[in-house]
Parts: sequence; C-alpha cells; structure tokens
Amino acid sequence: MDLFDYSMQKRLEKEAPLAARMRPRNLGEFIGQEHILGPGKLLRRAIEADKLFSSIILWGPPGTGKTTLAMVIANHTKSHFETLSAVLAGKADLSRVIEEAKERRRFHGASTTLFVDEVHRWNKAQQDALLPHVENGTVLLIGATTENPYFEVIGALVSRSRVFQLHPLGEEQTGQILDAALADAERGYGTRRVVLDPEARAHLIAVAGGDARNALNALELAVESTPAAKNGRVHITLDVAQESIQRRAVLYDKDGDAHYDTISAFIKSVRGSDPDAALYWLAKMLYAGEHPRFILRRLIVLAGEDIGLADPMGLVVTNAAAQAFDYIGLPEGVYPIVEATLYLATAPKSNSATAYFKAFERIEQEGAGEVPNHLKDATRDAVAMGHGKGYVYPHMEEGHFAPQQYLPTPLLGTYFYAPSSEGYEEQARTRLELWREAQRKALGIERREDVPDLTQAEIDIIKQRIKPTSTG
Repeated sequence: MDLFDYSMQKRLEKEAPLAARMRPRNLGEFIGQEHILGPGKLLRRAIEADKLFSSIILWGPPGTGKTTLAMVIANHTKSHFETLSAVLAGKADLSRVIEEAKERRRFHGASTTLFVDEVHRWNKAQQDALLPHVENGTVLLIGATTENPYFEVIGALVSRSRVFQLHPLGEEQTGQILDAALADAERGYGTRRVVLDPEARAHLIAVAGGDARNALNALELAVESTPAAKNGRVHITLDVAQESIQRRAVLYDKDGDAHYDTISAFIKSVRGSDPDAALYWLAKMLYAGEHPRFILRRLIVLAGEDIGLADPMGLVVTNAAAQAFDYIGLPEGVYPIVEATLYLATAPKSNSATAYFKAFERIEQEGAGEVPNHLKDATRDAVAMGHGKGYVYPHMEEGHFAPQQYLPTPLLGTYFYAPSSEGYEEQARTRLELWREAQRKALGIERREDVPDLTQAEIDIIKQRIKPTSTG
C-alpha cells in the first residue's frame, strides 16, 4: 500500500457511517451474544487461542454482529484472512481465493481463513465448488447468513461446520452500544457535546428492535441533523429521536425463516383458540408487509382442517372475508381479515376432515376397490351388464336413509371418519351412529376397528404425494 492508498483508506474510515466506525475490533469491545462469547465459552476460547476447531457458520438476524465477529476473528488470527460477499462474488472470485490459498500454504506454510458474507446467496453449484476446499483444509470457512443454514446452505457444508446462532440484542445491550458511541472520542461523538435525553435514548433502543446497526444509524442521523447551540451542545430530544427512527424495524423476509415462523405461530394460535395471540401475529405480518391474500388462503385451509364440521360456518365466514378483502383492499380490508381470524379462533375445533388421508393411504396400500354393482352408472350398461340394479333411492325411504352397501365389499365395516363431539359435529355423530348401526344389521356385517388417526407428520408425508393443482 503506497502513501496515497493509505491516505484514502484513512479518509474512508473517518467518513464511514457511525455503525461502521464503531464496529468492535476485539472481543473486549464486543457487546452481546454472551451465550456463545461469554467468559469460558467454547467459541471465545477458540478465538482467543487462535485455534478455530473447524469451519463455522454464524446465523442470525441483521445487526446482531455476524460480520463484526468475523472481523474480530480476523484481528485475532495469524492466518491470512480473505473476505468475499456472496452477493457480489462468483465462482471466478472463489477460484482466485482458493488458488492463492494453495500457493500460500505451499510456499509459506500459511493457512487461510475465508469469510463469506451472506453465504446463503450462493447457489448450490457455487457452494459445491467451495466444499472440497473446506473439506481438505485449504481454507477455514466462516460463513454468515441471516437465513436458516439448515435449509439455505448445502448439507455437506453444514455438516463440516459448527453453526452458532446469534440473537437480537437486548435493550440493555443496545443501550451500551449507544453509550459507547457517544463516549468514544476516536470513532464516535466523544469530542462533541451531545446530550441524549433519557426519553430519546429509550425510544432509539425500543424501536431499533435489537439491531445495533439500526440504533447507531438513528443516533447518527439525529446528531448530524440537529444544529448545535451557541455553546456547541447538540441536544437530542424525544421529538428528534422519533423523527430519526419513526418505525420499528420488523425482521420479516417473505422468503425466509421469519415469514414461515410467524405464519406458523399465527395458525397455531388460531388452532389453539387464543384470539389475542392470533391478533398479535396477524398484526406483525401486516405491519411487515405480508400480502393479506396469503394470510386469507392459510385461514381458508385452517377453516377446513381445524374447524371443520364442528362449525361449518367457519369456512363460509373465511371465504366471505377473502372476497370482501378483494373488493376493498387495505386499510379497511383488515376488518374482514380480523373477523375471520377471531371467528376461527373462538369457534369449536375439529380436525375430522383429515379422515380423507386415511382413505387416501388405504388406496395407496391396497389399490382401489371395485365399485359395487348397484352403485355403478345405470345410464349406459343397465340392460347388458345390470349396472345400477338393486340400488335403493334414499329419498324414497323413511328418514331419507337406505341401509345399503356403499363401500367395496372387502372394506365393509371399515370407518375412516370419526366425528368429534364439538359443536355441530356432535349432532352429526349421533345421526351417523344410528345410520351405521342400521347398515350393519341390514347387511349382516360386523363392525371392524375404526381406522386409527394419522399423526400430523404422517398426514404431511401423504400430502407431498398428492398432485398439486393450480388455483388460477
């Protein structure tokens, strides 16, 4: 590096955003993540001893210190440290780093640590290209990702790495970071007379949502946009803080963990009959920009799967809410969504509709049974084949019920559907018991054991084998 490059680097460091300037340089300056970096913890010992035991993947939401921790490791290690951004770098960049690492080891006996930021952004082919060099020790990998590595990083890389999960910072930790920025004379505002009111400090902490970068960016905007008084004092009031960070950041990537985890919490809260929790998760999704149609589609599924015949109006109300939303949109369209959410959360519950998957599984295992002759279509082969002969039209019978055979003969006495005792379904159960008893007596069959219920995991497996159809 010549004099001009050095001068430019120093100028860039001085002009960098506050969050970049305040990035911790060592473990002593690092705040938070005590569960992996506290005194005596494995990762801390390995960093301090410069003996990372294997490649590692740092997983956590933005602003929790993944890149910072990688830079701290870079400052501690004697190995050569390389950095690649998976957003910008491709296989050519990786090939260059690998070749240089091989030459470094061959001629100087030096090891190479490679930090790949946003490693999940690399596709499978790019990750596969890295794998053999991690496996044979050409590079020690430090990967950083905001997405669940068990889903977004190839399994072979994950199995050769130790995954460390970083959590959003607590309010006390975010406050310590703000205080450090105000006190630091070299990189922060220690040489300026900045007065941060307690209410303003509390607002910055609360709205930052555990994201240190978000908090520091807001503090910088507040300080740099506030004129100094005659005595040089920069006074950050609550009003200034509110202008600097007005809307709380909500971690919610529509293709990531937060999306799936939040909709899961929402559905489970409705299924669990907790309307308050359901409203909370609904508000989080809409606040973060989730499309209401996605939520409504999930509610329609829930109305059929978890409410079912315990309250048949659940499906009607939810479908009406979906149609109403399409008419009016947001913001007023939130009302039918809320109404459907509250209706389903407070309705009686039954998942008896999952009886379908019992029948589906039976057909998969045994094949489809023969249709009884009297149930076959009589409009084509009634004369030649006798199709439809003997069929009793139920509406001509007392109670509009005829105790005749409907299942294939080998399955007579087999019951897939087991009505619950909830809501409307309790009435259906009473009728069905009488009908089934009359059918057994008329056909001279014995009742078999009811087909046992399937677990949710078994149902999910069966669903994967059902051919999906487009909704248009």
